[in-house]
Amino acid sequence: MNTTRYPERIVCLTEETTETLYLLGAGDRVVGVSGYTARPPEAREKPRVSAYLHARIDKIVALEPDLVLAFSDLQADIANDLIRRGLPVFTFNQRSVAEILQMIRMLGGMIGEGPRAEALAADLESGLGRIRESASRFPKRPRVFFEEWDDPLIAGIEWVEELVEIAGGEPVVPEVRHARLGKDRILDPALVAARDPEVVIASWCGKKVRKATILERPGWERVTAITRGHVFEVKSTYILQPGPAGLTEGVQQVHAILAQAVGIEPDVRRTAPR
Repeated sequence: MNTTRYPERIVCLTEETTETLYLLGAGDRVVGVSGYTARPPEAREKPRVSAYLHARIDKIVALEPDLVLAFSDLQADIANDLIRRGLPVFTFNQRSVAEILQMIRMLGGMIGEGPRAEALAADLESGLGRIRESASRFPKRPRVFFEEWDDPLIAGIEWVEELVEIAGGEPVVPEVRHARLGKDRILDPALVAARDPEVVIASWCGKKVRKATILERPGWERVTAITRGHVFEVKSTYILQPGPAGLTEGVQQVHAILAQAVGIEPDVRRTAPR
């Protein structure tokens, strides 16, 4: 039984906690990761123990973790199984930029790295401020539709819509941003077309975006984003993970897209956390 003051063997069932632990200098404590883990590259060498909705419970138990980190109600059944096996499980449920920063601070406290976590969160906030300042130079804020899925059509979750705003855009369907479940952000494509987005950014969770699907959507032929060719992809690993990547690489990519759409060069230093 682990008798140290803080967890030393941590299993992460989603990517953002793995990335955060490495940024906090605790990558050596990670003993198991999600199969979707991409950052940092060395984390991919760790045993892969889960997908998003499923996990190899026996493999996790065999790793003898003293902390398992999960995300959202979608992993509630996995968490329940692990708790019944006697493992300590903490499930985050961050859905906004503020909650992502809170997650980082909380995780730092849980592992005894509170000051480093506070510094990381402050650094990320500073980077978002630089993006926001650069976006203030835009001659206008383009209307943006961010889609997480193509069929059914699902709009971006809260933190994504916030990042679009920070990056200089104006979301066209703000009324659904607070819906936590994807099924509650399903939209009629005709509604989106009627809002006439000037930029469409797609990030289809788990699969490559097929631009032709968007360009050929019935009733979208007169949408400004389509007529101007302003349809872009941001890979889901950068924007749909509620962690440091979205607040750095993800928002940077969105900002660069919007700067291109309004015809200016972005004026911002890279915001990768130190």
